[in-house]
Amino acid sequence: MICTKKEFRKWIKLKRPTEYLFEKELTMSLLQSEINMWADSEKELSGPFSDEYINEKYNRRDYRIVTEANREALPNFVEALKRPDWMLIRPFYQRRRRWERDRQSKLIESFIMNIPVPPLFIFESDFAKYEVMDGQQRVTAIQDFYADQFELESLEHWQELNGKRYSQLPSEIKKGIDRRSISYIVLLKESAATVEEQLALRQMVFERLNTGGIKLSHQEIRNCLYHGPFNIMLTEIVKENMFRECWGLPLYSKTEDVSPSDELLNNTFYSDMSDIEVVLRFFTLRNIDNYRYGMQGFLSLYMAKASKLQDKDLCQLKQLFLETLLTAKSIFGENVFRPFDKEKSVWAKKPHVAFSDAVMIGLANHRESKDILISKKNAVVENTKKLFVDSEEGTFTGRGNSKRDVSNRIKIFTEMLGGIVSNV
Repeated sequence: MICTKKEFRKWIKLKRPTEYLFEKELTMSLLQSEINMWADSEKELSGPFSDEYINEKYNRRDYRIVTEANREALPNFVEALKRPDWMLIRPFYQRRRRWERDRQSKLIESFIMNIPVPPLFIFESDFAKYEVMDGQQRVTAIQDFYADQFELESLEHWQELNGKRYSQLPSEIKKGIDRRSISYIVLLKESAATVEEQLALRQMVFERLNTGGIKLSHQEIRNCLYHGPFNIMLTEIVKENMFRECWGLPLYSKTEDVSPSDELLNNTFYSDMSDIEVVLRFFTLRNIDNYRYGMQGFLSLYMAKASKLQDKDLCQLKQLFLETLLTAKSIFGENVFRPFDKEKSVWAKKPHVAFSDAVMIGLANHRESKDILISKKNAVVENTKKLFVDSEEGTFTGRGNSKRDVSNRIKIFTEMLGGIVSNV
């Protein structure tokens, strides 16, 4: 089991309203398991390849997806969704709900008019157990409409039906929609023999599905491809109110797991999972020496490798993040992660992701001296201002995302903190 909030609180005692005393210190920024996971260098193919080699690969059925097509009448499909363990509509790795009622209504209008609706794409996670890979919004709209959870609105061709729920539809309209079907394509379990092959196939499928409609962000794709204990930990962290206060998000409520508020859905930092990516960046960029494939590629690489971390490692990582976040908040207060504008001599109104990388990793590198840094917070704040004044424009605001750029801003901030600690 991943450590729960209750278990985590055993490591923490409330000292003052804005400060915690941690009983257990981590002795190193990188866990040994993190160091070990980079030891497995990836095998790279090199050509040229003979026709014989290519034909053998094809005959081995490498990267050959096994699928089946199904078609179900809408009432039967909705009833089937009620069966336990049949189809997971909204796996935890799926993107956050985005469809508004008018778009859901237009889907229902399409069924009424018998306009072809694109098929769902389903993954068989276990034999006869499925997850919706592509089409979550369509499934949710159908299910909600048959459950009388919303009224039709903004219909263009059937304006007469605006304001009506499923149970209120005229009898002929109800008969007509009940005759419509939803089709879905199933990526069968036998498409891949190993977990690694499953991940590769999912990534390939997702890249090709992610070409229309609402385009998935990089983090939304990661949350699909690399779901597991590490991903669950990321989603747990962004629910912490301390994190939400730092990034200007509404405080967490359990209801958002089922139906996020409009305030959340209208916040792109939340809706495209940038909040989760911020946490991932902290864990990933601590491994900056292994940086490759650009920022987004490196984040995906770390997430893939971290999917193999053990539960005890995840507990330590979660503790490290929350401890470091608390230290940052204790030092910078409401200005945490906000760049300093040297022209106007004020802190920016909003936090900045690239600057947060430098702050969080710099503080993690000096976690054994966190009490000293908190006691010298005025010096840290003033020296941070000086960094913005003395450094080149954009150093801490992410205009460059190369390994050199990222390493440089982390190094500068870490060395600044080291100077304060050494003068005590």
